[in-house]
Amino acid sequence: MLLFPSLSLHLADLAGFPPSSSATGDRNALITSSPVIRKRHYLKSRPCLTRTGAMKGWQEYDQAVKDKDLTRALRFLKEIPVQPKEETWMDPNGYPSELDWARAARQERNWGVLDTCLNADDMRLVANAYGFLKDRDLLPNFGKCRSIVLEGTRDVTPTLLKSLTGLDVRKISPKKWGLSGSSSFILIALLGGISFLVNQGIDIRPNIATVLALTMLDAKFLGGSFLAQISSFWPPYRRRILVHEAGHLLVAYLMGCPIRGVILDPIVALQMGIQGQAGTQFWDEKLEKELAEGRLSGTAFDRYCMVLFAGIAAEALVYGEAEGGENDENLFRNVCMLLDPPLSVAQMSNQARWSVMQSYNLLKWHKRAHRAAFKAMEGGHSLSVIIKRIEEAMSSSSS
Repeated sequence: MLLFPSLSLHLADLAGFPPSSSATGDRNALITSSPVIRKRHYLKSRPCLTRTGAMKGWQEYDQAVKDKDLTRALRFLKEIPVQPKEETWMDPNGYPSELDWARAARQERNWGVLDTCLNADDMRLVANAYGFLKDRDLLPNFGKCRSIVLEGTRDVTPTLLKSLTGLDVRKISPKKWGLSGSSSFILIALLGGISFLVNQGIDIRPNIATVLALTMLDAKFLGGSFLAQISSFWPPYRRRILVHEAGHLLVAYLMGCPIRGVILDPIVALQMGIQGQAGTQFWDEKLEKELAEGRLSGTAFDRYCMVLFAGIAAEALVYGEAEGGENDENLFRNVCMLLDPPLSVAQMSNQARWSVMQSYNLLKWHKRAHRAAFKAMEGGHSLSVIIKRIEEAMSSSSS
């Protein structure tokens, strides 16, 4: 989102602008004598202070963002020299200086690099994009809670979980589709529709076998994506999916795990090799490195588990129980089997409860940020807007 699309000013070209150290003297005289600060009565009358090279460069950057080309977009941003922070300059009429308008426009455009991450094959490049924005002070809360995995008790019994969070362990177990929760209403509606057709004298028996066969094929070969696509059109069910994915995204962000993207379309998720109805793709460099070396430290494993169970924790926080998360649990069990020695069933259960408790508390402490992420997803916004809304929510909470 560009607040000031007309001000594509390459700040490196403003070599004639006076240094900030002289601003403490005669400020009015300095402003009126500056070659780049012009007196204007109305904002709409401000001229576009672009130069040919800067304009062309930003156009290439915008095209790279449009093409989802992270390499090109990030290379352009890194080639722009970092400008020293200076105090805000105001012209005699109280308007911010044109240099400050240009800075704001450039900051807005920097966010667009996040929207190119989804097509990137190299997750290290995605991590570089987050590191770049954090260095530019755009992501101050990225990795804010990275050390939280070192705090608190490790032995979380069902009784302790309920006393600390109010959650019954049975409420955080993923449900089978159609057997409970909102999916059961969809199944009831489907059966009701069949009953209505039968009562109207419409013989659907020849088609029942076909429908059942297609359903089984969908479950076996498509991971239930076709049925999930139909279910996602029901607003309550879709909102629950968004709550779940917003939990994954926020906890990954707070734990400092670069997020490649959020997939909310089951068919697109299937095409990208994601099991389930939706998916949040994040990356933990330490986890990947340790797995490649045949080892896994407790810190990396804890962080991964917190992000993995954050969707279940988010549903529990908002609805009081979780329905989704079956694929999350499957991934958790697969990782547990990679440990040497593998975790026992009792150890896996304890780790899962600990992870849910940690993620639940983290989301509870940052409830406004979670809601901001949910609302941005609900509005169909891009990843850059979702992350920006999270930062805005956390900034307003701390002020």
